Amino acid sequence: MILENRMWDELQPGTSAELRRLCTADDFYVFAAASGNYNPLHLAAEDGDGDGKREAVAPGMFVASLISAVLGNFLPGPGTVYKTQTLTFHARVVEGEELISRVTVTAKDADGTIHLRTEVRRVEDDALVVEGEATVEAPTVKLRFDELEVPGLIVQRHRHFAALLNVAEGLPELDTAVVCPVEEHALDGALISAERKLIRPILIGDGAKMARAAASLGKSLDGYEVIDVPTDAAAARLAVDLVNQGRANAIMKGHLHTDDLLHPMLDKAAGLRIGRRFTHVFVMDVPGVPHPLLVTDAAINIAPDLATKVDIVQNAIELAISLGIEVPKVGVLSAVETVNPAIPSSIDAALLSKMAERGQIKGGVVDGPLAMDNAVDIGAARTKGLRGAVAGHAEVLVVPGIDSGNMLAKQLAYISHAEGAGLVLGAKVPVILNSRSDSAMARLASAAVAAIHHNRVKGGAK
Repeated sequence: MILENRMWDELQPGTSAELRRLCTADDFYVFAAASGNYNPLHLAAEDGDGDGKREAVAPGMFVASLISAVLGNFLPGPGTVYKTQTLTFHARVVEGEELISRVTVTAKDADGTIHLRTEVRRVEDDALVVEGEATVEAPTVKLRFDELEVPGLIVQRHRHFAALLNVAEGLPELDTAVVCPVEEHALDGALISAERKLIRPILIGDGAKMARAAASLGKSLDGYEVIDVPTDAAAARLAVDLVNQGRANAIMKGHLHTDDLLHPMLDKAAGLRIGRRFTHVFVMDVPGVPHPLLVTDAAINIAPDLATKVDIVQNAIELAISLGIEVPKVGVLSAVETVNPAIPSSIDAALLSKMAERGQIKGGVVDGPLAMDNAVDIGAARTKGLRGAVAGHAEVLVVPGIDSGNMLAKQLAYISHAEGAGLVLGAKVPVILNSRSDSAMARLASAAVAAIHHNRVKGGAK
């Protein structure tokens, strides 16, 4: 955008300028952060007026700020100083509507003051939203900017998880065996998921410890099924038994080691095997990324061989389909985007890509090897001459091993401010794998992902 101001002697009554702006929910979050106005009426994730609909209404002063944008950018332009502004509001604006802001010179004074009529209208129906009058001091120095460097903003808002929660809250509650929720963080994850009607928990563990944890949280276990089991091993075994009896349709990790949780599930006679390797998927909600990003396997398989990677990819594809990605695009990561015999992960990636092409992996489009940059950034992909469906558009990232996967997931969480839902797949039922450091949103999202996946796999609503 080229910015060039107009001096006092260049302006005459009737001179006009305008600016069009599509209002988005992110605009309103940025405005809330900048202004300190957290009225939930303006935030898309909240039902700010109690009508049962989550829709964001534009803050009045955000709409009015579009007037100042015209004044500061075009008329009079750079160097303009506000003196007064009157405002009368006539209509509300919601996210997704396009506005046109217009200013028109009505008079000018010898001291350099410019008087202007100001208005903002909705483009769709030409409805008057805001009108008023402004007085400004015209610029005293001629200025032109061919390019201004303004930092870009990424709104740290987890819209994908909010959408998943909306879907999951419309499904039947998932009967979930919660193993050893004997510490506050573990119990709270189960209870907040139950309060949102995502799961119906069966709390298995040391009864006295669970009661103390609930008291510390200021919550009651009344109304929940509580099974008093003295040891972690016995609690994990009982959770598997409840699944085999049909009483539980998911398992949630509480305060115990992951190996202790999974051990009875892997029992060949009485466990939860279904003929596929257990694999872990992080469903990441990364601010600025237009879709959920699945990272696998970052928690179960340490150095997976090719056969294990086939299951890792297939499990992730099926979960992605459950989350609404019709044909998941799977990027198999390596350090390079070409096959190098000295880099085993590049060879595995190429084989997985060919196996998908031949129908040995089903339901998604698989490409590899891809380096991280050309898996998720279209510009990087094009620079390297990669033009497949996956390059630059990957929705599932398959990592070479647990160390790289764990690092990638934590970098997304702690540097890119992502939230991550964790799920173990390949068992009879989804296994919700929460971490002690998980936020409330991550715990809710894990339960939501489990409910959505179970519902699709068992033949519920698609």
